[in-house]
Amino acid sequence: MNEDRIIRRQQLINMRYNLIAFLLIFTAFGLIVFNQARSTLYAKLDSELTVSRKLMESWAAGDRDFERQPEAGDSFEPSRFADLRNPRVIPLMRNAAGTITHFGSVNSAYYEQYLQYLPFDPNSLNSITTVRIKDQYVFRSLMIALPAADSGQTYLQLVINADGETALLQQMSLLIVLSILLFSALSILASYILSQKTMLPVKTAWKKQVEFVENVSHELRTPLSIVQNSVELLLTTPEHKIIQHADTLALVLNETGRLSKMVADMLTITRSGGTITELSKELFSLDLLVRTVSEPYLELAANQEKQFQLELNCPANLCADKSRIHQLLHILFDNALKYTGPRDRVTVRTEFSENKVYLKVADTGIGMSDEAREKVFDRFYREDRARRQNRNGTGLGLSIARWIVEAHHGSIRLEPNKPKGTTVVVRLPK
Repeated sequence: MNEDRIIRRQQLINMRYNLIAFLLIFTAFGLIVFNQARSTLYAKLDSELTVSRKLMESWAAGDRDFERQPEAGDSFEPSRFADLRNPRVIPLMRNAAGTITHFGSVNSAYYEQYLQYLPFDPNSLNSITTVRIKDQYVFRSLMIALPAADSGQTYLQLVINADGETALLQQMSLLIVLSILLFSALSILASYILSQKTMLPVKTAWKKQVEFVENVSHELRTPLSIVQNSVELLLTTPEHKIIQHADTLALVLNETGRLSKMVADMLTITRSGGTITELSKELFSLDLLVRTVSEPYLELAANQEKQFQLELNCPANLCADKSRIHQLLHILFDNALKYTGPRDRVTVRTEFSENKVYLKVADTGIGMSDEAREKVFDRFYREDRARRQNRNGTGLGLSIARWIVEAHHGSIRLEPNKPKGTTVVVRLPK
């Protein structure tokens, strides 16, 4: 169906957006963790280079040869000299051309294999950089310029091996990439589930909309057909007087009244679908309102040989929208009389208990099945017995009643009225 394709397409769009959001979050998190780990691991190496630089500068300022070993009576403190010769930091002396002239205490084999390949970049003075040898070995390097001597400008390059830290970062980056891939797969599943849950209210609303349109079309078809046929009948005898077609005109008037009521009810139902319901609340006596609304129904019940009784026992005032409660009472009273026969009884009770106001409308009419009591608040629902007895109604009354009650944060339910009939119980907060 077309609506199914639309819903599936929207679901895929939602799934795509959710997946992109998840991937962005996981990627950003992975990059933050990696950069933080990289900064932390290199911070220790950079700190050692910085300390060695300060000590080397102090040593050079005292005209000390950084290669020679301390002698007896040397004024330089052994502890500082020990710090100077940090075994991890390798000092390299370079001339103005960048040629290594001294390489500390490392053996020549180590120099020939690694150190001689260290690049010389005078533009990186006083900054710590990462250098690679043969694309295999990684060093952190700090180059400083020493005071010029007779032989010309000299440079001191301090390097420290960072293979262990680099390997750890590589393993961490691999782990982060694998984690992102794993979470991406999980994100697809999560995006699918979230898109399903997101589209569930849309599917429900769509289904209700389709049902509503179908029900409206069905309910409007009959009265419109009656009106059309009646008018066509009148046009076949234009010479007749109105009195001769009084029954036909009465039928047309009855059906147009039914159509007007149905349109008004549908407008109310449409408003009830909004997220915000505006209520003009005020304090009023429920008993007094029930007595006022019931006056025409008392007369109508008497004309139909029915009993309409009031048992008003609610001394408290109700804070609610008076016009909506007025509409609620009309719906309940009209239904009670509509589905009762001669010598049946309708009893309206009001009570006040535990800071709640109760309104009960009980009748001894045709009643309804347990299944019908669960569906009776659905729009356009009418039980088969009511349809067979040709009761006038739109099937919207109790749906509107439920909306009014729930808008006041109350509850409404139907109960069987023994030995026969139905009781509508409305509970409203005071």
